[in-house]
Amino acid sequence: MNNIEIRLAKKEDAPFIALLGRITFRETFGHLFRDKQDLLYYSRSTFSVAKIENGIKKPNNVFWIAFVNRLPVGYAKLKLNSKSEFIESKSICQLQKIYVLKDFLSMKIGLELQNILLKKAKELEYNILWLSVLNSNERAINFYKKNGFEIIGNHDFEIGKEHFKFFAMKRKI
Repeated sequence: MNNIEIRLAKKEDAPFIALLGRITFRETFGHLFRDKQDLLYYSRSTFSVAKIENGIKKPNNVFWIAFVNRLPVGYAKLKLNSKSEFIESKSICQLQKIYVLKDFLSMKIGLELQNILLKKAKELEYNILWLSVLNSNERAINFYKKNGFEIIGNHDFEIGKEHFKFFAMKRKI
């Protein structure tokens, strides 16, 4: 039987989160990069241990980490007071990351992370949760739609030579 534990992340968890970020980002988006150096540079800068440690310390960030049988398998990040060009409300926060290793997706850890994140946002009296999702990531888009999110706009993002198109999505809390 698998023992699943999800808890708030601490500074000491930064190496786990950095490694999970690198692996899950590559699993999800690696095939979209023509130049693997762009992927490597992005992973090094976005998922460095120091950057994750600094992110955990910031009062507007809340991180969770998920374990299966004590093995780190996923994490989530909620960014408080995170404005969106598509939303008028001031009482909004952003689901910035939910990443789970592919081998553990069937265990519905992503859903558990999302539910914990929603509960925290509600406790903090936010009205709207928003996120960005790659517009070609149908698995993620369907997951969010199934969980009450709706598409509210489009925006672009560049990593190295790659140009990505994203949907902004939101849901009421």
